[in-house]
Amino acid sequence: MKAFNLFLVIATMIVMEGAVALIHKYVMHGFGWGWHESHHLSRRQTGWEKNDLYAIVFAAATIGLFALGDTNAPLWWIALGVTLYGMIYGLLHDVLIHKRLAHQWRPKNRYLKRLMTAHYLHHATRGREGGISFGFLYAPPVEKLRKQLRSNNARK
Repeated sequence: MKAFNLFLVIATMIVMEGAVALIHKYVMHGFGWGWHESHHLSRRQTGWEKNDLYAIVFAAATIGLFALGDTNAPLWWIALGVTLYGMIYGLLHDVLIHKRLAHQWRPKNRYLKRLMTAHYLHHATRGREGGISFGFLYAPPVEKLRKQLRSNNARK
């Protein structure tokens, strides 16, 4: 793999976190709430939910990027970065945090604990308003999130 292609993959994965945080906040918690609401219901999330339609749409877009490029084209390497981001997201969010594949593992790693706590705080708000921590692979410090959540709740 050429150095530039590796750069494209890594840069894409970094940019994806910002893009996904914005999509999560303004689309999923905005006009796309009809699909995303299923993800915020208070139940153990096993099986399919309407929110999974987002994964299908994102996968189709990424397949399109792969189809438009070849391994010599930058677009193909960008698509690979999107794919790797999606795989990491799926493992951390769906498997580790929401336990959509049953397991009993509890991480001891500080990063994973912080990520999980941030996501649980995100789900502390059941509706589409007042949410916090919209990223998936980066989580602000937990105390900052708790303060923000208290502030959002005080405004209601």
